[in-house]
Amino acid sequence: MDPDQVAKAFVEHYYSTFDANRAGLANLYQDGSMLTFEGQKTQGSQNIVAKLIALPFQQCKHLITTVDCQPSGPAGGMLVFVSGNLQLAGEQHALKFSQMFHLMPTPQGSFYVFNDIFRFCFQQLPSLATLVCGLYPH
Repeated sequence: MDPDQVAKAFVEHYYSTFDANRAGLANLYQDGSMLTFEGQKTQGSQNIVAKLIALPFQQCKHLITTVDCQPSGPAGGMLVFVSGNLQLAGEQHALKFSQMFHLMPTPQGSFYVFNDIFRFCFQQLPSLATLVCGLYPH
């Protein structure tokens, strides 16, 4: 099983489900799962889905820019880091976001989300960090 293919398939499934029916994400989380959404922590599948359903936007479309993954530990887990744009219905400009998933294997051979961290990425260019990292010419 190629980790990059697993990550790509997971990301496609997660965001298509999120965009169409957030309640359908419940089976991707378990009771010990944790979501941190913009700094707010929520634990447990039911609580996480309730948080996602209660977000102040109902219709949206995720446009994925990058997907990176790494194996995580001897238990067969995987870290998946996603960046992209979130287009809200009725809004002209998309919002940039990044999201990290820590996937853990299930006994059935699939994966569930153990940790999920989401942040919007608000641009402030050029910043000291981008200058230091060499992303912009001096």
